[in-house]
Amino acid sequence: MAKLTIDGIEVEVPNGSTVIQACEAAGIEIPRFCYHERLSIAGNCRMCLVEIEKMPPKPVASCGQPVADGMVVHTDSEMVRKGRRGVMEFLLINHPLDCPICDQGGECDLQDEAVAYGRDTSRYEDDKRSVAQPDWGPLVRTTMTRCIHCTRCVRFTTEVAGTAEIGGTFRGESTKISTYVEKALTSELSGNIIDLCPVGALTSKPYAFTARPWELRKTDSIDVLDAVGSNIRIDARGAEVLRILPRINDEVNEEWLGDKSRFSVDGLKRRRLDRPWIRENGKLRPASWEEAFAAIANKAKATAPAKMGALAGDLVDVESMLALKEFFAAMGSKNIDCRINGAAFDASKRAFYLFNTTIAGIEEADALLIIGSNPRHEAPVLNARIRKRWLAGGFKAGVIGQPVDLTYKYDHVGEGADALQAILDGTHPFAEVLKSAQKPMLILGAGALERPDGAAIHTAAWKLATQFNMLTPEWHGFNVLHHAAARVGGLDLGFLPGEGSMDAKAMLSGGADLLWLLGVDDAAVRNIPAQTFVVYQGHHGDAGAARADIILPGAAYTEKDGLYVNTEGRVQQAYIAVKPPGDAREDWRILRAISAYIGHALPYDTLEQLRAHLKAAYPVFAEEFHRFAGNDQAGPATAGPLSSDAFAPLLPNYYQTDVISRSSPTMAACVAAHNPALAEAAE
Repeated sequence: MAKLTIDGIEVEVPNGSTVIQACEAAGIEIPRFCYHERLSIAGNCRMCLVEIEKMPPKPVASCGQPVADGMVVHTDSEMVRKGRRGVMEFLLINHPLDCPICDQGGECDLQDEAVAYGRDTSRYEDDKRSVAQPDWGPLVRTTMTRCIHCTRCVRFTTEVAGTAEIGGTFRGESTKISTYVEKALTSELSGNIIDLCPVGALTSKPYAFTARPWELRKTDSIDVLDAVGSNIRIDARGAEVLRILPRINDEVNEEWLGDKSRFSVDGLKRRRLDRPWIRENGKLRPASWEEAFAAIANKAKATAPAKMGALAGDLVDVESMLALKEFFAAMGSKNIDCRINGAAFDASKRAFYLFNTTIAGIEEADALLIIGSNPRHEAPVLNARIRKRWLAGGFKAGVIGQPVDLTYKYDHVGEGADALQAILDGTHPFAEVLKSAQKPMLILGAGALERPDGAAIHTAAWKLATQFNMLTPEWHGFNVLHHAAARVGGLDLGFLPGEGSMDAKAMLSGGADLLWLLGVDDAAVRNIPAQTFVVYQGHHGDAGAARADIILPGAAYTEKDGLYVNTEGRVQQAYIAVKPPGDAREDWRILRAISAYIGHALPYDTLEQLRAHLKAAYPVFAEEFHRFAGNDQAGPATAGPLSSDAFAPLLPNYYQTDVISRSSPTMAACVAAHNPALAEAAE
């Protein structure tokens, strides 16, 4: 540790820290444009100047200056103030006077620092530099005349996103930040360069000229468009959500957010269900809640409990799944399932279906085997964490599945489960990598469990974890990567068929006479037999609503308070940002109302009562989050042979995976820009 004095404050920091980090530890804010704590040091902007005693008599860039024991630093001397004012004057020489129309206005670092260090007049009389505006695709709007060449965007795409698509070209006053060949950015994390840009050079194209930050009502919440559970902030004006931004949570998403989660916000106001509907003579007509409840009650009374079924979709909150489960239990039915595609999750132990290493724990691993998963599409923020560990060195990765660009180097072990068996037998070279690792881990894709041999793959993966020292009291290396925000919560609730009851496949193929779809919009619902009476409860007019006989309008995740459990088992709460449109209501309230109408009233009237009941019945929702130890090596029961079939990609189209993103014009534009063949097929 190094001890130094900053503005009379003595502070102790680890050796190798920089002066700007020491200043932050002392609670002193240093202005900066190019420096970012999650990116490499560039030293471009020179705004972070400080004065250090016993060094040459000139200001020093604190972002690139290592600390030394006994160092004395001044951050507000006359030399420092004069140096920062000079830097600010140079930065503003070519910067256009766009503040009144710039989308960065009110959130601009350059504006904030210009208040403290800018001049009231300019001494520069020549023409300002003009730069062409390149087209980087449908998400990022460029106004490169404003660029101050901090290179944050360059370093992010190269280091964090792993795509290296942006760089500096030409020299001197002709320097430009651009893609080397003009094209749309291909990274699933490209929107983060908008947050990183300290000026208005990079802004959100879908959000352009929409609102000012002081007009927006800000609500902290949780993203549900994948299973990572990224912490987000929802910005709304009136009844409309206008944008979604990431919040800092070092344990989950650091400060990054996937493009689908950020930009599909416009899908929240399109194709919405805002009133009940009833199908009569093959056509849907608007109805009242009373009419819809009466039709459901009549059908329920005429249907045997053994012929009723309920399915929960990918975006459903825990409270609504609990209400649906207890509603059907009150009617005498155990035909419930949250595994729409039939994934062979063994829910007898929580460790069997969680990301047990934890997302932050990836940084401790020294070897990784990915089985039947593409984390770049299924969880881009988690994939960035894997890349971060790979960049640190001493880390080897292997993939069983189709070869894809994961943004880091890996050994392609094979395409099918026979490669998994080869590692178990010790005949594949990657077995030596796992054997020599101190903290190896594996990631089993949820899509791999949807195959006919899914249970056998699950068992083999656990056996591999046991065989290669992934399960110890200090380390748990077995991980399942989910893609649906509701899946872990459903498994924690036991939203699964009881003994002798129908699973999702049986219900969807006609086994149920009355089938309740809670936010289920998978393609499989299109093939439900005509004789099945379908109640769809959800918020978008997608596949489920198209097949339904009764539609009950629910609330999207931005329109309700709800609990979600992410892939690592972390219970997090989403908060209401806007009210549901029209007659739409929160899902648990609809279920509480229909249960009372039918005569099986659920035992709670408020959300507080429901959550108290939830925590009493399922203590996991009342516990603090913790990492499991891997000392329990008893695995799932063996279930048949492994198939040699290659693992198929779970999400061939990253941008449209749920009802919200499928309703988003921005996501449709991304598909058209990156995969025209998919866009043509959708048309």
